[in-house]
Amino acid sequence: MEKPFSPAADRNKEPILEVLKKVLRPEDQVLLEVGSGRGQHAIYLAPFFPKTTWQPTETSENLPMLREAIKESGIRNIRTPYRLKIGEDDFPIRTYDVVLTVNTFHIMHWKECKSFIKLISGRLEEGGKVLIYGPFNYNGKFTTPSNEEFDKTLKEKDPQSGIRSFEDVLAAMFKNGFELIKDYEMPSNNRMLYFRRLKFISKR
Repeated sequence: MEKPFSPAADRNKEPILEVLKKVLRPEDQVLLEVGSGRGQHAIYLAPFFPKTTWQPTETSENLPMLREAIKESGIRNIRTPYRLKIGEDDFPIRTYDVVLTVNTFHIMHWKECKSFIKLISGRLEEGGKVLIYGPFNYNGKFTTPSNEEFDKTLKEKDPQSGIRSFEDVLAAMFKNGFELIKDYEMPSNNRMLYFRRLKFISKR
């Protein structure tokens, strides 16, 4: 049986690798990937970072396919994937050093995006890294006509999906204790937003 394959994941895996090479450090022991899809990114990227354990996650309907792909890969530093549905599921505090999510923000509803940001804010230690890959709008405008068409296609399937505003994401991340380290320009009109968790401030 032919395995499911994502052309987009295949196209962007090498540019994502180049960013991870700049961002990941030997002390980053565990990376959580939110929305691992078919596992193509984990399977391609994890071997380049043998000292970092890769934790894939997916929603219930996609989890069996992902688990099978990871099992077949036999890559030692990839853990067995588990279910993570933003807005419903949680994960342990201070367990992950890096959170990566690729092409999820324009699929999730904005409420779910904010839930994701709030969740990771309470789970990452100071210095924890967050990488968000995908298309974004700037100053209320689409960056290209193709992104505008893509947004229309997304909204035809689900009116609450769509390309997110960079400024909205930035404001939500700031509000939840993150600083923007770099906004990487990526191929195919995408970006990689790299954030870092600031020191926890006690609210009295």
